[in-house]
Amino acid sequence: MTTNPADLSATEAARRIDAGSLRPEDLLEACLDRISQRESTVRAFTHLDPALARAAVARPLSGVLAGLPVGVKDVLDTADQPSQYGSPIWQGYQPRADAYAVSATRKAGGIVLGKTVTTEFATRHPGPTTNPHNPKRTPGGSSSGSAAGVAAGFFPLAFGTQTAGSILRPAAYCGITGFKPSYGLIHRAGMKVMSESLDTIGVFGRAAADCALFATALTGLDLGDPQRATGAAPRILLIVGPGQDVLSGETVALLENVAAACARAGAKITTMSLPAPLSAVHEVHPVVMNGETLQALAWERAAQPQGISEVLTEKLDWAASLPATALIDARATFAEGRKAFRALMADFDIVLTASAPGEAPEGIAWTGDPVCNAVWTALHGPCISIPAGSGPAGMPLGVQLAAPSGQDRALLGWAGWVEGVIGR
Repeated sequence: MTTNPADLSATEAARRIDAGSLRPEDLLEACLDRISQRESTVRAFTHLDPALARAAVARPLSGVLAGLPVGVKDVLDTADQPSQYGSPIWQGYQPRADAYAVSATRKAGGIVLGKTVTTEFATRHPGPTTNPHNPKRTPGGSSSGSAAGVAAGFFPLAFGTQTAGSILRPAAYCGITGFKPSYGLIHRAGMKVMSESLDTIGVFGRAAADCALFATALTGLDLGDPQRATGAAPRILLIVGPGQDVLSGETVALLENVAAACARAGAKITTMSLPAPLSAVHEVHPVVMNGETLQALAWERAAQPQGISEVLTEKLDWAASLPATALIDARATFAEGRKAFRALMADFDIVLTASAPGEAPEGIAWTGDPVCNAVWTALHGPCISIPAGSGPAGMPLGVQLAAPSGQDRALLGWAGWVEGVIGR
């Protein structure tokens, strides 16, 4: 049976384009056809201009992303499309320049297909996007439209950003792969930054190799090919928490099953509770996230407070009530946690933990709990969610892998190894 080009992984589509067996125009039209069929239900886009994409694909293309359609989360500026940041305050705003990540995508031959739905300022108040597997459930957030769009076949690659769990959680809920690189690996110029210490640009694809391809194009680094995983087996540290008290039974079983499969393939598995310095990081994460967001939204709060949602206003009011030293102290806790994590991982290659507490929750008024992700974001290392099964309602489940800062290539390689073990 011939695969619809809209369902190809980015790496397979790129291979076929390079071999001449798939024209970029045909890939784009397949994606646009899929969008015409499903966008009225999925609602992944805030802005879509097929004419722009067709004009881009008609030009000479070169680079590692040549001809691959890309969804751009609407917290990243685009010179040819509005950037509204999920907020009515910025409705209709048109930047003059591309964000660095968007510019790098175009330079590598990627086709910017459209702007995807984000929660308000990439925080908590959700947009209209639904889960492609079941429209009665959330796709997760804040990178809602990007994750849903990859899962629905609207584009093979997309941008996400993460402050707590905004890449990893929607990837798990939508049954795709989400990669949050080391903090700062992808430059944030042209991003509507909320939390200076946490916000990280990352990517979505259908496998670890897709994420490696995209991140390589954006950074110029050689991040390897996870499809050619090393023959060695990793030393895996299994940490069920944080959030162990809210994990569903199927998520706990999934972690145990994945760990057992890795052990059978030769991995050394060590189980540990979340160490105290990392628990401390988890506890102060809201102080940093909300305290820095309070500063980032100073103009919006002063000029158009009525345009900020009630849920975000409550978080900002809470941050404003804290003493000025709270943010400084919390950042110091982050720094101690990062030192402790690097020392801990001297004896391990990767952490295995949950991507989300369970299946995507019902309804789209809440994007789910980031409890499984926030600490790993704060530690500044790379982390990735890979599809690993399904729950009792038939919705996707994922597992998360994490490593210390700078270990992006190694983490992607081990993700490819785990994918091979669990049969993805």
